[in-house]
Amino acid sequence: MVPMATTAQDTTLVDAWHDVLVRYARVTSALEHALRGHALGVSEFEVLERLSEADANECRMQDLSGSVHLSQSALSRVVGRLEADGLVERAMCPTDRRGIYAKLTAAGRERYEAARPVHRAVLARELADAD
Repeated sequence: MVPMATTAQDTTLVDAWHDVLVRYARVTSALEHALRGHALGVSEFEVLERLSEADANECRMQDLSGSVHLSQSALSRVVGRLEADGLVERAMCPTDRRGIYAKLTAAGRERYEAARPVHRAVLARELADAD
């Protein structure tokens, strides 16, 4: 196979993509480190945040997986950890027995509210550095 010639546009696109990956990795790493003090990871925090913003603090698992950008199996594991910690409850959908809801508990709201300022401070610091 003959390698394709690289154009200046290709190089610019690839460089921009690498910058996105580096920035994402840096911010995610900083968030993971900071949220550890609240016994949360980035995915756990995102699930708690989405539930705190949802009507009645609950959301269908299928809808939640799209909003937190996790596969359904990965989301199920995250929600399982949150459920084991008493931060989230799962319930069957009353109108569709195939649907499962995740609902934020009072303890989940407290943990989210305590971690949110740390999350926002890390975002402000890390995203400001990139500009």
